[in-house]
Amino acid sequence: MISVQEAKQLVLAKATPLAPQNISLYTSTGLVLAQDIHSATDMPPFHQSAMDGYAIRYSDFETKNQFTVTGQVPAGSIYNSAYLPGTAIRIYTGAPVPDGYDTVVMQEKTNVSGHTLVVTDVALQAGANIRLQASQTKKNEIALKAGATVTPGVAGLIAGIGINTVQVYPLPKVSVINTGNELAEPGTALQPGQVYESNSYSLHAALQTVGIVPQPVSRCPDVEEQIVKEVLLHIGQCNILILSGGVSVGDYDFVHTALGRCGVERIFHKVKQKPGKPLYFGIKNKTLVFGLPGNPAAVLSCFYEYIAPAIKKMSGHTVVQLSKHMPIEMGYTKKSGLTHFLKGCLNGSSVLPLHAQESYLMNSFALANCIIQLDEEKTEFKAGDLVEVHPF
Repeated sequence: MISVQEAKQLVLAKATPLAPQNISLYTSTGLVLAQDIHSATDMPPFHQSAMDGYAIRYSDFETKNQFTVTGQVPAGSIYNSAYLPGTAIRIYTGAPVPDGYDTVVMQEKTNVSGHTLVVTDVALQAGANIRLQASQTKKNEIALKAGATVTPGVAGLIAGIGINTVQVYPLPKVSVINTGNELAEPGTALQPGQVYESNSYSLHAALQTVGIVPQPVSRCPDVEEQIVKEVLLHIGQCNILILSGGVSVGDYDFVHTALGRCGVERIFHKVKQKPGKPLYFGIKNKTLVFGLPGNPAAVLSCFYEYIAPAIKKMSGHTVVQLSKHMPIEMGYTKKSGLTHFLKGCLNGSSVLPLHAQESYLMNSFALANCIIQLDEEKTEFKAGDLVEVHPF
């Protein structure tokens, strides 16, 4: 049995980024860039008016404030006539500033009568209200480095420099197999000895929070041959295979032996933690295999602590577990030798361990927004002690 720290290190060592793919910028939100983005053009591609107004030459304004309006340039067009001293051009936001003109006067700071323009902006500065060519990015320079996540702002930047496809790390494909003779599908009538199956629903929801739509869930009885069949069916079609239930060492726990028969290399089985002590982790080819205990709260705890970081690394993120140290609101006592993961609620400057910490209880997980990690060897935690907190 290994420590939590060792287990996390082993998982991340085996979780390698997936092969990059070229996809539409429209479908890349939340994914990580696998290569630098070079600007396809200067941005802006020309000296551009920042507002509706009038383009003038500032040296003319230094001697007089009256101009003759000789033309206009809407956005999306250009003005081809040569500059004439003492003239102004009606210009609109986003339009190219005509050659020879170097300042734009806001229309609100002018008086216009016919073709005569009077500038009333006494504080006007040379170059005012013009977005200079390449002031954001120059053609061929790096606009974004590999490793950036495509956010709405990143997507807008990339599109604005003329690019509509990007090379990104894809999200891993995930399959879930639920095992257990006692499991009934929600919405059906419970038979004697049965409980409703919930693990696939919590895992499905957890995967969706990180952008993954898992493959259809498979359900399997506690029969080794059936488990072997399901594993072989899925393992070549996904990057991560999650099994829940049947991972301990009871008479009906066949998952670890079935995985061995399927050629999965066991990396570890059992971690010094509560809940989730029987956690299994293995690999076949490049598919990561997680065997989770059947207790619902243990399933989610193991997902947040092990599977979610693996997903991040496989999808190109730099994995740094989001954690903070916060004062605990109430005392807690535990035995040494196991790291405890408590369902908790962050309340501004402190964290509260919730009720119902047993691994079969989900009512506290429904209220939790974090996991509190209590060190393996420490036994007493007093109210106000700093504890490690992992927000979801």
